[in-house]
Amino acid sequence: MPFGGKYRIIDFALSNCVNSGLRHIGVLTQYKSHSLIRHLQRAWGFMRPEIGEFVEIIPAQQRLRQEWYRGTADAIYQNLDIIYRHQPEYVLILGGDHIYTMDYAKMIRAHVEANADLTVGCIEVSREEARSFGVMSVDEDLRITKFTEKPKDPETIPHDPDVALASMGIYVFSMTYLTKVLIEDAADDSSDHDFGKDIIPKSIDRAKAIAYPFLNEFGKPAYWRDVGTLYSYWKANIELCDIEPELNLYRRDWPIWAYQSQSPPAKFAFDDEGRRGMAVDTLVAGGVIISGALVRHSLIFFNTTVETGTVIEDSVVLPKVSIGKNCVLKRVIIDKGAYIPDGTQIGVDPEEDRKRFLVTDEGIVLVTPGMLNQRLHFERDD
Repeated sequence: MPFGGKYRIIDFALSNCVNSGLRHIGVLTQYKSHSLIRHLQRAWGFMRPEIGEFVEIIPAQQRLRQEWYRGTADAIYQNLDIIYRHQPEYVLILGGDHIYTMDYAKMIRAHVEANADLTVGCIEVSREEARSFGVMSVDEDLRITKFTEKPKDPETIPHDPDVALASMGIYVFSMTYLTKVLIEDAADDSSDHDFGKDIIPKSIDRAKAIAYPFLNEFGKPAYWRDVGTLYSYWKANIELCDIEPELNLYRRDWPIWAYQSQSPPAKFAFDDEGRRGMAVDTLVAGGVIISGALVRHSLIFFNTTVETGTVIEDSVVLPKVSIGKNCVLKRVIIDKGAYIPDGTQIGVDPEEDRKRFLVTDEGIVLVTPGMLNQRLHFERDD
């Protein structure tokens, strides 16, 4: 999934690993993984196995049974032999679908110092948001006393009834305990074989499970975004257009590594009254041509063209989109490779939008090539 004009979402977790000094990385892939594998090969091929560093792609191989990975825990279980080859004392398990920058070395250090069996990265979220996450309670030593996956009535933290402590889907396990609990879980036919639903809740009473709060330098909850919905994906991208966004992509001490399309610099054409190529409070990637159009508070991915008279506001335009003349696009997400015909208006009349496109409860409009009766099963080179 593209993010931030030039990145893929998985680049954030992988960059965090490299910047944290962790260079033994495996990526477990399963369904329709070609695009992900291709990106990993292009973006992360600089790691050198000769000196003990790697990003290893591990597809589902159905070696232990005929099923694919039945859950997150089962995915690790089916690859325990690969993990054992590297003889780790601790294993860091990450989801690849969140946006954040984090020094994992600090979390591993906290795990070791606490002599824990497992450590769960956590962050404070609103009570409403907490319904979508695993929610935990902790004692004064940050030991987890209760863990509930996606509760309807989340338990809040003691000093704030509107805030809950949510799991980030980041875990550190001691290898001995991880092996034991995964083998037991694999033999349990009633299990969903998932870390959040099964492994973590069952570990509360039988192991030392501690929480690791993810805080910034001011001791406040750090930047972390789950972009699993259209609105959260749109919002996380649009936040980058703020004057001082919470997520700083310009940190030289914590670069986000990614494959970069070989594209020319962005170009803004024409400087005539009524025909001026401009972008204000906007991120514009390479290969973009804004020709006599106005773009405000938006994010334009690489190799996109915007023609004369078009106005784009508060929108996320994915790679290789062609936008015609005299269009108006507001609060939209335009999917990769779409062509927007001359004079199109989207985000102006919600009722009309709903007839053709997907409109979220928050009023964000998703536009895909298929919705425009354009070719769907077509893969362009990135």
